[in-house]
Amino acid sequence: MHSFYIEPPVDGFAALPAEEAKHASKVLRLRPGDEICAMDGAGRRWRGEIAATDGGGVTARLLEELPSNEAQARVTVYEGLPKADKLDFIAQKLTELGAARLVPVRMARCVVKLDAKDGAKRRERLEKIAREATKQCGRGLPLEISAPLDWSAALSQMQSHDALLIPWEDARGTRVKDVCAALPEARDIGIVIGPEGGMSPQEVAAMRAVGGRTVTLGPRILRTETAAVVSAALAMQLWGDI
Repeated sequence: MHSFYIEPPVDGFAALPAEEAKHASKVLRLRPGDEICAMDGAGRRWRGEIAATDGGGVTARLLEELPSNEAQARVTVYEGLPKADKLDFIAQKLTELGAARLVPVRMARCVVKLDAKDGAKRRERLEKIAREATKQCGRGLPLEISAPLDWSAALSQMQSHDALLIPWEDARGTRVKDVCAALPEARDIGIVIGPEGGMSPQEVAAMRAVGGRTVTLGPRILRTETAAVVSAALAMQLWGDI
């Protein structure tokens, strides 16, 4: 069943935005009676069907509202700004896993330096990727994408989580499941991933000072994008719904 974003419903019907309507009618060649999943982008989903395709526009009939499939735990990933298109991959996979938020962070060892203009462009691109991934995986809510934060601003936000995980190549002994065993009732999980050059000892010490817990992801060093996906998957399996 194909998923589409819709305009605000009126009396059980909703129009598809122009780009969605074009994709439904011209690319997928859907016709009246074909079943779809309709999404308002704010968390609500409906089982619906195409009601009309007139003049390039598409109208959907909403048959029944579907239950929420958002995760029980809210997972936020703080990602040290990586090179190339790695953030694109991370945003897509975090959406599929059910994470709530992605926060790009300027860390000491980041090679990438984004000014406000470049940061806004990157955020717009990531939001588009997250919206498309939301449709693909059938979520009701897209991944929330934050504007890139400086280290001090990110550290201030990290303090608010029930549990703050710091996957670190120098960590020994403590694993994600050990933190879950100590904090089984946590429902707001923060995860901090370093950039290609890793996190500095000073950054790790600062996070520990606000309650962060360093954890190991095993005896092999993972790439930053791999670490982000693996850490989120572990958190979703232990605290969430995987």
